[in-house]
Amino acid sequence: MSKTGLVLVDPYNDFLADDGRLWPRIRDVAEEVGLREHLRALLEGVRTAGIAVFVAPHRRWRPGDVDGWTRARRPHTALRDARLYALGTPGGEWHPEFGPRPGDVVATEHWAMSGFAHTDLDQQLRQHGIGHIILAGLTAPGCVEGTGRFAMELGYGVTLVKDATAAFTMELQRAATEQTGPLYADAVLTTAEVLRGL
Repeated sequence: MSKTGLVLVDPYNDFLADDGRLWPRIRDVAEEVGLREHLRALLEGVRTAGIAVFVAPHRRWRPGDVDGWTRARRPHTALRDARLYALGTPGGEWHPEFGPRPGDVVATEHWAMSGFAHTDLDQQLRQHGIGHIILAGLTAPGCVEGTGRFAMELGYGVTLVKDATAAFTMELQRAATEQTGPLYADAVLTTAEVLRGL
């Protein structure tokens, strides 16, 4: 019988810390939905319930990334140009509250919009007997949605936690959680609803 696991996407300081490079771009939406409070509660709740946590991290920028690529796309060049989550910098470190703990599984880094593409996330989930994922992290219309859509294509059940993710605008947030989320997720729930169901 398959189990449920939490997949947390990109819990980096650049997204979640007050001095992170991307925090100013998501702060208004994150504060409106209570992102950090809900991530805190979600992680505590799933760990207390014995549910495995899987981290799906984005590629951390390194010197030379995408140099010479003939098919670099906007996500690749944005990573390079902004030096997002740069390896060895505070922005590329896990947020101290939301990063992995002992016993959590950290997948290999993804390069674009899916935690599954060219990583070992699928293998890690299958080896741990996971058939359904609870999905949270950043950003709702970017890597969270990309990971959720890929998960569904691979046969996983998906629960999207709509207030444990954020986007650069409320319009994008609503579109990702209310319009496109139900296209790949079996359920789109609040953190409170997820925790009640554990």
